[in-house]
Amino acid sequence: MATDGFAPAKINLSLHVTGRRSDGYHLLDSLVVFADLGDRLSLRPAPEARLSVTGPMAGGVPTGPDNLVLRAAALMGVAAEITLDKHLPAAAGIGGGSSDAAACLRALAEMSGLSVPSDVLTLGADVPVCLLARAARMRGIGEDVIPVDGLPMLDAVLVNPGVPVSTPAIFRRLAQRDNPAMPEQLPIWPDVATLIDWLRAQRNDLQDAAIAEEPVVADVLHAIASTRHCALARMSGSGATCFGLYPDAATATRAAQALSAANPGWWVQATRLS
Repeated sequence: MATDGFAPAKINLSLHVTGRRSDGYHLLDSLVVFADLGDRLSLRPAPEARLSVTGPMAGGVPTGPDNLVLRAAALMGVAAEITLDKHLPAAAGIGGGSSDAAACLRALAEMSGLSVPSDVLTLGADVPVCLLARAARMRGIGEDVIPVDGLPMLDAVLVNPGVPVSTPAIFRRLAQRDNPAMPEQLPIWPDVATLIDWLRAQRNDLQDAAIAEEPVVADVLHAIASTRHCALARMSGSGATCFGLYPDAATATRAAQALSAANPGWWVQATRLS
């Protein structure tokens, strides 16, 4: 029986680096949401695991055992023929590979009747929150994931300049690794405007390091912030994807059209985040 899966883009609305463990892993505190766009997977039972990659972002995606989708299948212990329809850019700060792995785990669990293993953190720090695939607070090294209820849906534009960013390189550039966390008790946001006002006081502590590593990130942020009625422009994850938040879907769509026209080589998508 064939099974399909959806791997939405993961967006860090905030990303606070709050410390570093003795083993070198960084501690984070992040408000995470997911887009209504992403990659798609199709799986069917097979004698052995095989992966093929299609779609506009298929170029350069490995199909060997190092691919997170095949590593997820190996962790589940379920063989399948998997097609990954790739629409999200790689190494982009939006959890593409982690979300693909999480979608694979969910689909294999549905197909086999088995439970998803508890040790998914071995696949990557973003995999636990991507398994949830809804608004959440992510802390620690990614293992502490708490759903966030009542988050207003956000109209947004995602922009990636086509430059892959190495997460380890960004962390090496960090000047400060012991920063304040978000408030222990997150507020209640009655509407989009209140949420955006609160987000302005939060941070992505990797943003300056990413700009130092890839200065084009600053160009992307400036371009987004210059669009009409942009309420907030910020980088997601370790970059280089940045997002802009807007008061409604029509405004976000117009901003995406303007950004695409001015920067034809960039990946630009209007989306909704929840």
